[in-house]
Amino acid sequence: MGRTTTIWLTGLPCSGKTTTALALTTALRERGVKVECLDGDELRRKIGRELGFGREDRLENIRRAVYVSKLLNRNGVTTVVSMIAPFAEMREYARAELDSYVEVYVHCPLEECVRRDVKGLYAKAIKGEITAFTGISDVYEPPTHPEITIHTHINPVESNVRHILDYLLHTDSNTNGS
Repeated sequence: MGRTTTIWLTGLPCSGKTTTALALTTALRERGVKVECLDGDELRRKIGRELGFGREDRLENIRRAVYVSKLLNRNGVTTVVSMIAPFAEMREYARAELDSYVEVYVHCPLEECVRRDVKGLYAKAIKGEITAFTGISDVYEPPTHPEITIHTHINPVESNVRHILDYLLHTDSNTNGS
C-alpha cells in the first residue's frame, strides 16, 4: 500500500467495526504502513464529549473525525475509522472531503448485534431507556455502494481483514500502473 487513505468502517453498534478496525490497523502496521485507528467511541470521549446523539451532533462528530483523518492523511498516515455514521449524507461528506476514501460496510444482522451487546445498550434501547439508539429507535442507512462489504456474523475477523487488505493492495497496484 503506497498511498495514504482513509478506510471507513460503518455498521450497526456491535457489528464488529472496532474489532475489525483494530485487527486491520495491526495488519497494516506489520506491513510497514504508518496507520492510526480512529474509533468513534474513543473520539467521543476525547474530542466530542459535549455532543449528543441527535442528527446535528452526530454530523459534527463525523466532521471532527474527517478533520483528524485529513490531517493524518496529509502527513502520510493512513487512518482506519470505526464509526457508525448512520446517515448516508455523513458518509458522503467524508467521501467528498477525503482525498482517498474506502468505505467498508460491516454487515451484521440486528439480531446478532443484540446478542453480542456486552454493554447492554440494545436491551436499554428496546426498553426505551435510551432514545435515538441506532438500529432500534434511530435509523441506520446501510451503504448502497461501499467499496467493500464484510460479513462479521459469518466470517472470522482474520478473513475480513484479509478481504480488506486484498482490496487495498489490488486498488494500490492499479493506481500505480503495476
